[in-house]
Amino acid sequence: MIERVPLPPELRGPHALGDQPMVRVSVFMSVFDVHVNRTPIAGTIRQVIYISGKFLNADMDKASDENERQHILVEDRNGLRVGFTQIAGFVARRIVSFVKAGDMIVAGQRIGLIRFGSRVDVFIPEGYGCEVALGQRAIAGETVLARKGAMPAAGIAQ
Repeated sequence: MIERVPLPPELRGPHALGDQPMVRVSVFMSVFDVHVNRTPIAGTIRQVIYISGKFLNADMDKASDENERQHILVEDRNGLRVGFTQIAGFVARRIVSFVKAGDMIVAGQRIGLIRFGSRVDVFIPEGYGCEVALGQRAIAGETVLARKGAMPAAGIAQ
């Protein structure tokens, strides 16, 4: 999914991503994919918030709000903040974190994994355009999801 959505409560506010809706790029991983998750930017981990929940199919929109999940907020040296959420799915029953608040990380660094059939939601900051298309296969550490100054993707649900 690629759509503009309200932020999860855990990523809202002046010390997180603000209060305005943002474009969310959802990357679904089937049981046949590798489930190691990587950070989209270099910086410092500002928040890691774990929430227990259900184990609905991760490709369902309501999984973002109801499933077991972990929100991570990263801030780069220029103050840019990017948030993303690891979401456990129907088969996935465990989120494993490799980072904690205060850790410094490099772009593409492994930050955790989700055990089988899961999803990661990445919230794209204002001023960045989506570089992926709906249905495109993403490769961890290689596929660029968004780029500063790029044109917003056509057809994003508002």
